[in-house]
Amino acid sequence: MAGILPSIKLTGPSPIDEPRRDSAVRLPLRNTIAELLLGAAVAAVVSLVLQFAATRLSISEPSFAPEALAATGSGLVLVVLFVLLALGHHRSPRWLRLFGTWVSLSAFSTLALAVPLQNTRFYYGGSSVDNGFRMQFMTRMASTPGLADMNYADTAPYYPSGWFWLGGRFANLLGWDGWAAYKPYALAWVAVTTVVAFTLWSVVVRRRIALLAAIATALAGMLHGIEEPYAWPSAAWLAPVAVLAWHALRRRDAAPKWTLVCIGGYVGFASITYTLHFGFAVLMVLTMAVVIGAFRVHQGQRLWPTVRQLFLRLLPIGLVSLVIALLAWLPYLVATDFLLNNPRSAAQHYLPEESALLPTPMMEGTAFGVLCLAGLVWLLVRCRRNEVAAAMFTIVIAVYCWFALSTLALVAKTTLLAFRLNVILDVTLAVAGVFGALELIGHLRRKLDLRHALQISMVACAVGLLGAIAISQSAIGDKLQGSVQAAYQDYYPTGDNAMGQRDPAQLGSWNADEIRAIAELTGRAPEQNLLLSTDYKLMSFMPYWGFQQETPHYANPLGDYDQRAAEIQRWTTAKTSDELIGMLRDSKFHAPNVFVLSNPDSPHSTVELPEGEQGKLVLQLKGDAFPQLPNVRDYDVYFDRAVFDSPAFVKRDVGPYTIIALR
Repeated sequence: MAGILPSIKLTGPSPIDEPRRDSAVRLPLRNTIAELLLGAAVAAVVSLVLQFAATRLSISEPSFAPEALAATGSGLVLVVLFVLLALGHHRSPRWLRLFGTWVSLSAFSTLALAVPLQNTRFYYGGSSVDNGFRMQFMTRMASTPGLADMNYADTAPYYPSGWFWLGGRFANLLGWDGWAAYKPYALAWVAVTTVVAFTLWSVVVRRRIALLAAIATALAGMLHGIEEPYAWPSAAWLAPVAVLAWHALRRRDAAPKWTLVCIGGYVGFASITYTLHFGFAVLMVLTMAVVIGAFRVHQGQRLWPTVRQLFLRLLPIGLVSLVIALLAWLPYLVATDFLLNNPRSAAQHYLPEESALLPTPMMEGTAFGVLCLAGLVWLLVRCRRNEVAAAMFTIVIAVYCWFALSTLALVAKTTLLAFRLNVILDVTLAVAGVFGALELIGHLRRKLDLRHALQISMVACAVGLLGAIAISQSAIGDKLQGSVQAAYQDYYPTGDNAMGQRDPAQLGSWNADEIRAIAELTGRAPEQNLLLSTDYKLMSFMPYWGFQQETPHYANPLGDYDQRAAEIQRWTTAKTSDELIGMLRDSKFHAPNVFVLSNPDSPHSTVELPEGEQGKLVLQLKGDAFPQLPNVRDYDVYFDRAVFDSPAFVKRDVGPYTIIALR
């Protein structure tokens, strides 16, 4: 890779080259596949090694020392990258340059993100809120070699399981529980995502441009993407795939079949990792085909030959993505008669402020906001004459159209979760900002006196480096701080947290006692127990099956969430043990063999019983409150203690809970 900054003798029209006219890609198939596989492997190994080194720091929290080390370490990597980009290194072998690039990119991502978590086993966000469900899915996949729902037994999985299934195999390889493997697995994926983004950008732009695009992608992810590590890859890779798709669909002559297969591979990957990005990718590709076809017909081409040509190019994309999608979705499709009997999901019943308002990252008064503004300007100026800009501008338009459609969906009492596309918009505008800055530098070098070319390049390099450092430090020191605190403060299944705290007033401090009591009372392995629990975090740490999911929004539609809630309500009406046992036996659902209920009489309990419910055990349930925020409503149901006074049950008080097991 030569220097990133245009040379003094540069006379070309733009440093952002369009893909070659005689080929849809800059890299041949063999090189692309080899670099994707080898680059991903190198990134994963480098990330895991650096993560292991980070854990050896053992810095006690609270402290800013990890943040200082993360900022300095990642900043030094950025300095090395920018120096190499500015000076170039023609004489080194190509594979050595690639290897150095892979190591540097993965080191940058890992140092910035792993060091702040050096003394906790949790990933960003700890075990709170959505991370509880993510760890539950990971724990489930680590306990079974096949596909399964995270919560409901004998139920085809609904949420895409590709990323979590591979995570389960990673946990098995380490010999760790799923929840414990989540952090190193997620951080390794962040590193892999950055390196793969570099390779994908190398397919459609020059190497040195691709490297800056990968850095911009990593920075955008640190600000808004990495807290959903299973969704981050499909978001980070969309832009280069969109450029490839635009070129392949736009070619007058035949498009190389393998490029269409690769586009389909990306769409299929999105389908087994993050459904929303899959739907957006499909919409984007179809929109590109419609726009290209409309322009051709407007220019005088016949309609049906144009439709036929575009259809034949879309066909391999669709077939490849369908085959990949079926790997994860076939069990669910079969269970719903291929969607002919598909129950409605509440997953889209969520409308936070960032989904109600249009995203405007380009108007933020930060270094990242300036980068996004530069990207928007470049897209507007160059979209008519540059394929890269045209494809990326299509993404931007599609994101805002998705927001409009999501708002219209409120009429049907649902949303399209538009805020989840903010990260795609951020990545696209940030990378476009890099492209725009490079064009501006090249233009200034050509127009001004040649004596100033070197100074222009030096200033541009310095400003770019400082901007990258500012963005990464903003993520480390501000954006991710709340998630870091949760990772240190949330409790492990051992009953303590990363700071060694064990406060009986905190429910998590009873985790180990609960897990031990369930094992002793049932005499069964965790995956053989089905819990009706008011402490849902237990399912994040052990592969218990749950009779009910914590919220309807993460519940599998095949689990019949509302019917199960009604069934639980019916059980609370039992007055005797025989009546409850009869209800459990006659239930249309597989009944729980373990009850974990709140015990208001415990000195450790904070539950207050309403009038008329004194002396009872409590189970907290949740209902859908959409479009209110929060989108769930908590409510309690009450079990008479007397219904468990039978030889058929064995029970034990554990802190604020009473655990009851069927013999």
